[in-house]
Amino acid sequence: MMIALPNLDGSFNCTLFFPYEGAKSFAALQTPAQVRTFFAEHFADALPLMPDLETEFFANPTSSLVTVRCFPWSYNDDVLLLGDASHAIVPFYGQGMNSGFEDCAVLAELLEEHGADWPHIMRRFEAMRKPNTDAMADLAVYNFYEMRDRVADPRFLLQKKIEGRLAAQFPAQWQPLYSQVTFSHLPYAEALANGQAQEQVMQRLMPHIQSEADYERPEVQALVAAEMALRS
Repeated sequence: MMIALPNLDGSFNCTLFFPYEGAKSFAALQTPAQVRTFFAEHFADALPLMPDLETEFFANPTSSLVTVRCFPWSYNDDVLLLGDASHAIVPFYGQGMNSGFEDCAVLAELLEEHGADWPHIMRRFEAMRKPNTDAMADLAVYNFYEMRDRVADPRFLLQKKIEGRLAAQFPAQWQPLYSQVTFSHLPYAEALANGQAQEQVMQRLMPHIQSEADYERPEVQALVAAEMALRS
């Protein structure tokens, strides 16, 4: 996947997400000709906009993306890991720093509740945060595949519109997964579980919907009402 982020001067910074090794990888692009051939095959629409492609490709560094899943987060009741040290994630949901801030907020609440009982605080902190940070790691990887494979799919875009209609019609029962993660204080594990349940609902609804206007059809509204009744 390649993305382009705009700069103030009207230019763009492009980032290519790609394996280190393999038949199609950074290791396979060792010459300017190989780079141009690869971009002509996979990003032909962007190629005319990058006149210095080969020079810039080799001049810029290659960095790694990692997911950290470790446990326990404490040692001998003396050391406690927070943030990326215990749960680094890939950047595709934009929640890495937020997860670290949540660690701080939860730890502050536990300190206020339990005083200087560090052994108990560390156990409680790990138990509370580990399921949520694991869920956020899964969400971040999921969002990569969604951005890479689905955002140009007309059916996927239609489904997102229908999800928006559901959220507007049933605000107390339906909130898009992205909104749950990004614009609420809902724990990540709960948001992930809700999102998976909502996706199952959409898989049952979408075979009956071929356009956004179909959402208003009485038979579709009857299906929607039945699904929302199950969620009440």
